[in-house]
Amino acid sequence: MRKTIQLAAMLVAATTLTGIASAHAQENHTLRFNHVLGPSEPFHQGFLAWAEAVKERTNGGLTIEVFPSAQLGVEEDIIEQIRQGANIGQNTDAARLGNYVKELAVVNGPYFVDSNEEAFALATAPSMVEWQQKLADEHGIKVVCFDWVQGDRHFFTNKAIRSPEDLAGLRIRTPPAPIWQESIRALGAAPTAMAFGDVYPGLQQMAIDGAELVYPNITAGNLFEVLDYANETAHIKLINFQVVSNEWFNKLPADYQTALVEECRTAGQNTSATMAEAAKTAKQTLVDKGMTIVDDIDLAPFKQAGMAAYDALGLSEARAKIYSEIGKK
Repeated sequence: MRKTIQLAAMLVAATTLTGIASAHAQENHTLRFNHVLGPSEPFHQGFLAWAEAVKERTNGGLTIEVFPSAQLGVEEDIIEQIRQGANIGQNTDAARLGNYVKELAVVNGPYFVDSNEEAFALATAPSMVEWQQKLADEHGIKVVCFDWVQGDRHFFTNKAIRSPEDLAGLRIRTPPAPIWQESIRALGAAPTAMAFGDVYPGLQQMAIDGAELVYPNITAGNLFEVLDYANETAHIKLINFQVVSNEWFNKLPADYQTALVEECRTAGQNTSATMAEAAKTAKQTLVDKGMTIVDDIDLAPFKQAGMAAYDALGLSEARAKIYSEIGKK
């Protein structure tokens, strides 16, 4: 009798465990991921690689659907949907996240990091971890990872730029966030907020005099048709953040959360390396298209001028704190 009862208990336990495993296996979660870049850009391929890795690692339990060219909407609107708990994600930057947690914007400041390795080291900096937690707890935005370095941003104009004084009076397109505006203003230009998709017609209609972007943006958007000079100021090494709803993220099984984060970092670092090579290729394409590359620039005056952006936004202390944590002088 006792053996019969024990056997029955074992069968019930086994059935329960099987049921839990089956239920977990049948859980299907979908993340609709939006970004503003075109399907020909390396970041899009990187997002597809992230999606494939997550799908494989979760046996199809977590699927990422990638939407290029802002198909789901403009970035600011998507972030608001994220805050409301939607199963939607967005490729964004520290400048926009700084609208919620001010200190995060420091990552987008002029000459903040000098290499991809320094950018990757930010992930474990205690202050960065603290600020991301605040972003999740108080604003509902979960940073999955930010190992996606889009590359060095330069000024692309119709005149040569070799000093901050050369930017005086030029209306330079920037994204709409305070750190962008203050950074470009500190470097000598007049910042003009504008969506990336409006840059080409904006240049045609002379609403702006130039833009600050990475090389692959110029080739992907055919902006060489309306711009003559690529001025290698490298004033911002753009680090992109992949964000989702904190509410949505917390509902995922723990192993799905881990897969989403770890595969994000792997895909991001691989894509960052690809971007570095893509910049070289794009630069040569622009030379072939007749664009003049201005690379004999003394960056010291630009770096000195850029410090004013940190002071203007009260981010000098945040900058110093991060530098001490990652061992940067």
